[in-house]
Amino acid sequence: MYSFTCSRRVPPPVYTCDVNVKPSPIVTERLDLVSLLPDVLQPLLAGRRAEAEGAAGLTLPDAWPDEHDERFLRLRLGQMLERPETGQWLARAIVLRRAGRPMVGHIGFHGPPEVIGRAELGYTVFPPFRRRGFAREATLAMMGWAQREHNVSSFFVSVSPDNEPSLALAAGLGFVQVGEQMDEEDGLEYVFELARGGP
Repeated sequence: MYSFTCSRRVPPPVYTCDVNVKPSPIVTERLDLVSLLPDVLQPLLAGRRAEAEGAAGLTLPDAWPDEHDERFLRLRLGQMLERPETGQWLARAIVLRRAGRPMVGHIGFHGPPEVIGRAELGYTVFPPFRRRGFAREATLAMMGWAQREHNVSSFFVSVSPDNEPSLALAAGLGFVQVGEQMDEEDGLEYVFELARGGP
């Protein structure tokens, strides 16, 4: 897993959305990026997996969420309940578009840019589904969505020096190293930047 930081073009747009409308999935060649809203997260975190699967239109992995992801999902649920308009940003299931619609990971921003000052994106692909290009496909789709729909133009990636798959992905997407930083939890990280052109 690694994180992205994105900056908006100036002047910044004003984001609006109808909080009563479920965001559409972001669709790629093989994947649907499906918003995990309270109608999914509340039954999931209460142990009602079938209800959560029905609301999201997918099949959950066995024994998911683990302890780490449960904390993450509870955090995101609290943010959405406080500010429902943030739901389109915070968490999306990476769903493989095949029979059974298995969830192969998740991806999302830490929050909308107007709330946290920048858009930071992280992802997880579950071990059985790694090394198939799903991380690259989902990341490109999320950056494209942020650029088209919300005028985001510059993306940053922070990656641990020993995370070779994420370093390779960043390089393959055209990111250029611009510095280093110390993360309180993860330690030293390399910082990369990618500036994208117009939509």
